[in-house]
Amino acid sequence: MYSDPSNAAALAALAVFYGFLFIIAIAGYVIGAFFLMKVFEKAGVQGKWRAWVPVYNYLVFAKLGDVSPWVVLGALVLTIIPILNYITWLAMVAVLVMAAYRVNQKFGKEWPILLLFLIPSVGVLVWLGMLAFGSARWNPAVGPSPWANSFLKDTTVWQGVPVQPGAPAPGYQAPAGYQPPAGYQPPAPPAGYQPPAPPAGYQPPAPPAAGPATPPPPAGPVTPPPAAPEPPAAPEPPSAPPAGPEEPRP
Repeated sequence: MYSDPSNAAALAALAVFYGFLFIIAIAGYVIGAFFLMKVFEKAGVQGKWRAWVPVYNYLVFAKLGDVSPWVVLGALVLTIIPILNYITWLAMVAVLVMAAYRVNQKFGKEWPILLLFLIPSVGVLVWLGMLAFGSARWNPAVGPSPWANSFLKDTTVWQGVPVQPGAPAPGYQAPAGYQPPAGYQPPAPPAGYQPPAPPAGYQPPAPPAAGPATPPPPAGPVTPPPAAPEPPAAPEPPSAPPAGPEEPRP
């Protein structure tokens, strides 16, 4: 059977090219997963393996960015549907950019640095490397996200992944000032329930003894007010005018 040497050479070159791309993709994934592992450590995520599992690492990243991981997973699944895959792919990229915006904000980075995330492959690796090995610390208390009241918000609780502020935590309590609806009755305890007894020998603390009463300050001597001075007596008028000199007699 005759074979064209040029076709064989083209196929060999194509195999080498795709093999090179495969090696580059594997190396990029390993580097990205390593950087993501360092970011997860700073954020308090338990278990380094979470950064190495495909797809799942994106879901954990979305939770750190206050985005529901089910939204990301749903957009990823919809990308396999023909015709809709372009729209859903753009939607998934937009959701990941939103999560990256919150992660960037929680690391205290300015928004222009987030532009690196928009550059495929190399830009994302550079952005993750800056977060993983930079001096910035993780601070989730940055206020609610702009989508906190939409279906995009994260309401899931996964063991080993820190609950971000604003998400419901185990043992959630009603906020201060909350009033139950009118007519609400708290559930009755189960039949036969007894409150736990205090430990043996436990004595409730005695109330503090009342200290001695402070005596009132001694009253000082009362000084009477000075008497008003009496007005001077008016001079008495003369009883008769004085006699003038006598006239000489002739």
